Amino acid sequence: MENNTQNFWRQQVGPVQIILGVFLLAYPFFTSDFFTFQIGAYSLLLGTVALSLMMLAGYGGMVSLAQLTVAGFAGYMIAIFGTNSAGVHGLDWPIWILVPLVIFISALFSALIGAIAVRTEGIYTIMITLAIAVAFFYFTRQNYELFNGFNGFAGVSPPSVFGVSWRDPVPFYYLTLSIAATFYFAVLYGSRSTFGLTLQAVRDNPRRMNALGYSVAAIRVFAYFLSGIIAGTAGVMLVWFNGRISPGSIGVDVAIDILVIAVVGGLKRPIGPFIGAIAFVLLENFAIDLIDRERFNTVIGGVFLLIVFLSPDGMLGIWERLRARFTRLGKTPPPVKTPEPEKAE
Repeated sequence: MENNTQNFWRQQVGPVQIILGVFLLAYPFFTSDFFTFQIGAYSLLLGTVALSLMMLAGYGGMVSLAQLTVAGFAGYMIAIFGTNSAGVHGLDWPIWILVPLVIFISALFSALIGAIAVRTEGIYTIMITLAIAVAFFYFTRQNYELFNGFNGFAGVSPPSVFGVSWRDPVPFYYLTLSIAATFYFAVLYGSRSTFGLTLQAVRDNPRRMNALGYSVAAIRVFAYFLSGIIAGTAGVMLVWFNGRISPGSIGVDVAIDILVIAVVGGLKRPIGPFIGAIAFVLLENFAIDLIDRERFNTVIGGVFLLIVFLSPDGMLGIWERLRARFTRLGKTPPPVKTPEPEKAE
């Protein structure tokens, strides 16, 4: 086990990873609070939600449109059992009990979604999870006793722990970075674990795995449970980021944005969702300088189609193609040996 862990870190930590890590750690020191909070932290949060989708789709072959629903469920639980300014619920539970409990309940909620969806494949899985996302959206919008209906909950903020206000841009960014990095390496390491390899085998040939005695449904449901931990944690951070939670935060359009982020970045590797999230957040914040706000979805759709057309593996696939091409160009071909003429006897 120790040798496997050492080999894993030896393979993952290289010059590029070290430079990227130093850049992310130093990012708040050379940017404004806007770029630290609205660009850096928000990209990491969306990337973490998309990472939960990447784990299901990339390693399990299950495309779920309900990952933002799980994150929104966690956000509502934080507002209900924590503090809010809406005058509804706000039970003010201690943070050290509230956050782990909410993440666990969100994981169970995700596993319930998985139990409904795992017996289908392809487009049917997408439609079932989309139906669940739509149903949860309208349920929260129409239920005022528990979810406060259309208004939702406002005034939801993280507590001050160890004398630090975690809502401030720099502390919040580092908290988000630590969570994103933890889940990134956990997914990467888990993909090479026994369960990760089993999940990929189920993705490739579920009938053969079932014939070998594996419970395909149970493996898939557990994958949904693990993805729920990731999405639930990101949901807690998102409600603290926005300071509120409402049905508009979990709408169908926002749920589809998570799929777009994951596909644009790349569904085959855990770094892909974060690349897609950065591109999405930059477009969301700066595209309005070039076009009307109402046409933002058109721009996102155009970028999505262009990237998918150029590379089914997303931006990560484009980068790998360019790197392979430049690597081939940089190599000097071996000299061609000309056969010596035979001497006449």
